[in-house]
Amino acid sequence: MTNDPLQDPAVDTALDIENPLAAELEIARAELEQLRAESLRERAELDNQRKRLARDIENARKFANERLLADLLPVFDSLEAALASAPQNDPLRDGAELTLRQLHRVAESNGLVEVAPEAGDSFNPEQHQAVSVVDVEGIAPGAVAQVFQKGYVLNERLLRPAMVVVARHD
Repeated sequence: MTNDPLQDPAVDTALDIENPLAAELEIARAELEQLRAESLRERAELDNQRKRLARDIENARKFANERLLADLLPVFDSLEAALASAPQNDPLRDGAELTLRQLHRVAESNGLVEVAPEAGDSFNPEQHQAVSVVDVEGIAPGAVAQVFQKGYVLNERLLRPAMVVVARHD
């Protein structure tokens, strides 16, 4: 008889009995690991969904009044045009100036910012729309030469670009 326990028939019988249990244990462990991984994926997906929903809600709050403010832009333009043509000592001018200031204050408190470049400012294609190019003395090429219409940004999103004339490049 040999002293090797692996060749002992009594040990072979014990291994045969233990192997099915070990195999079942390994299968159960693999299933448990798979369920853990699925649970982690589902938690991560749920967390991502919550974050997405919070971001969507925040954007909805930031831009809920976008349409209203966009509809008010022609009112700003009309009041500014009226002020530009009204005589200095006209009492209606004072009322129009007050009304325009109040409108601007309300709009600014809701995230609206005016984009009003001046002659000589750099042309910014992200906030300005060039409607024409002209030769102008004293203005650098590619700079704003004239503003036709102010632009507006709502909470860092362009609502309307400023319409400008740009100095011609040489």
